Formats: sequence, structure tokens, C-alpha cells
Amino acid sequence: MKTLIKPIFLVLFLLITTNSVNAACNSDCQLEQIKSYFKALDLISRKGSAEKDIDDFLNLVHDDVQYIHVEYEANFNKTTWREAFVRNLKRGAYNNSEHNQQRILKSIFGKNHIAIEYAHGEVQPDGSWKAEEPLLVLFGFSDDKITLVKELW
Repeated sequence: MKTLIKPIFLVLFLLITTNSVNAACNSDCQLEQIKSYFKALDLISRKGSAEKDIDDFLNLVHDDVQYIHVEYEANFNKTTWREAFVRNLKRGAYNNSEHNQQRILKSIFGKNHIAIEYAHGEVQPDGSWKAEEPLLVLFGFSDDKITLVKELW
């Protein structure tokens, strides 16, 4: 009987710990991923950024991510999105400073999606942040990572 009890406890322990490790990323977790997304995107946009910044950014999203920008008719997978970033980097398109920041203004949570109102802006000498026009983006999630970024502006 003693030899049977140990394997039962081991199985129960593994079930409990596996379930807690594999718990789905809830809306708080998803919002944190989006905040990290914007911070990493700000780093890419800075003067002196490098391909490593692009790779660090893309490591935040799912391998099957899709980036869509409705107005610019962009539709990228992870590989083509990286290529677009690298093209912009090589042509010197990124010239922001540490004072340029994107910030989330509002969020609406849905099933595996979050609509985000955000704005580009600049930190002022007094420490305040001056926002530009608000923009809208929809994030989709699968396998606990960002799988869709759909810019709707």
C-alpha cells in the first residue's frame, strides 16, 4: 500500500503544478504584454536603434502573428514585419528620443482581444506628457501571446 501512495501523490502534484503553470493569460496578463509591446516599439523608433531592438520586440509576439494596418494596406507575418522594420532602420527612419513615448489611453477587453486607444506623445520639460491624436489598435491573443495587431487608423 505504501508503494502505491507515493505515485498517487506524485501524479496529483504534477496535475496541480501543471495546471497552474498552463493557466491561460488573463486580461491583466494580456494588457501587460501590450504595455511591453509599446515600450519595445518605442525603443525601435529611437535614433540609434539596432536590429537587436527589432528582434527583442518581435520576441514578444507569437510566431504566427499577423500585423495589419488598414489605412496603409499593410498585412505582414512575423518575417515580413521584421523585413519592413529593417528596411526602415536602414533608411534612417527612426529618429525619436527617449522623450517620445506611446501610451495607452483606454482599453476595452473582449474574448481573446483587447481594443486599445493609444497616442504618440512627448514628455515635456516639466515631466508631463503631451499626447498627439488618439489612435485605435486591436490586439488578438492565442497561446498566451499576441497573434494579431490590427491598426485601425
